[in-house]
Amino acid sequence: MSEWGLDRIERVFIDRKLEQSQIAMRARELFSRERITWVDDEPLTEKKGELSAPDFEASKRLLFITEFKGRFFKRCPGARPGLTCCNYFVLNLGSQCNMNCSYCYLQSFVNSPVMKIYANIETALDELSALGKDLGNESLRVGTGETTDSLSFDPLTLYSRRLIEYFRNYPNWRLEFKTKSSQVEQFLNVEHAGNVVVSFSINPQNVIEHEEYGTASLESRLRAARIARDKKFQVAFHIDPMIWHMGWQDSYRSLVRQVCATFAPQDINVISVGALRFQPEQRHMMRERFGKSRGDGQEWGPEHQQERQPTSWVVGAEMFSSSDGKLRYDQRLREEMLHFVVNEFRQNSREWPIFLCMETPEVWLNAMNSLPKSNELVAPLFNHSLTRKFNAQIRN
Repeated sequence: MSEWGLDRIERVFIDRKLEQSQIAMRARELFSRERITWVDDEPLTEKKGELSAPDFEASKRLLFITEFKGRFFKRCPGARPGLTCCNYFVLNLGSQCNMNCSYCYLQSFVNSPVMKIYANIETALDELSALGKDLGNESLRVGTGETTDSLSFDPLTLYSRRLIEYFRNYPNWRLEFKTKSSQVEQFLNVEHAGNVVVSFSINPQNVIEHEEYGTASLESRLRAARIARDKKFQVAFHIDPMIWHMGWQDSYRSLVRQVCATFAPQDINVISVGALRFQPEQRHMMRERFGKSRGDGQEWGPEHQQERQPTSWVVGAEMFSSSDGKLRYDQRLREEMLHFVVNEFRQNSREWPIFLCMETPEVWLNAMNSLPKSNELVAPLFNHSLTRKFNAQIRN
């Protein structure tokens, strides 16, 4: 299994109004004329209603470059009653992802037969500038990896370069690229203000091979993290979602030791840890797409028999309804898994800046032996005065 790149995209639809845009011109450089289709309206609109599993599979090979008419900037969806929120904000510059993780939450709501990249990044930056008039001196954390991977399309868009340059104007803000790719070379030579975090979602290699089709290997992600660190970018890791499987302790112990062997606590902006969770409505799609022996996450035919993996650990997991509406592992199992990883890091050093992602205060207490505001390494992330200021500005 290898990281999927732009070469897997079979068709690029481009809104004809964007013919002179930077991203359209770059698409013409990277894709052959035969792979580009100019359109006046959104393509494949005849596919109405909920996507079938084959339609969702096909969408991973179809890209639409268009304009976004809605709001780019918003709070992280983890900001829900009953969960401990880390004051994270998201800037969405696309929708859908060219990778294919079995647990991907996009399966619960993306209903477009194509992946989308939004060409009007200047509109998104105008939103941020309006926000900066009142919150420019606050410690705002902005990530771009909610509805698409932050960097897997970046060799095409080069949005990372534009964003790094923009965030030089707001040195108190922090820009986070969250990725399962290894695509960092395209922005390493851009001057930055020390406020850019290159953030890697990581899992043990056996989990990557079993559940994260089309993503970079663990070795490739850690190598890219080292390169970014050496260029003075901040680095973060997200061990999320942890996935239960036979021998999970050995897998995650090895993962932690690989991180500790390469990085020191002072190298790392933050490490978040979370357990598997997903919306109930996506379970049928997951079962249809991953609930059988499969090959590379794309083909199911007999010609790929030798490449097939066993049924997904995610699809076969025993899950329970939680107060936020998601399906999760039993609370005691979550606490055991999260505490295990936290303890493995703490055996190396007490200085690793670790927090739990989208978890309840009860799980924090039992897995971390503390609440976030009592942990000086991560307490600033949980100061909700910034969120209140943001909400007030939005209401106004």
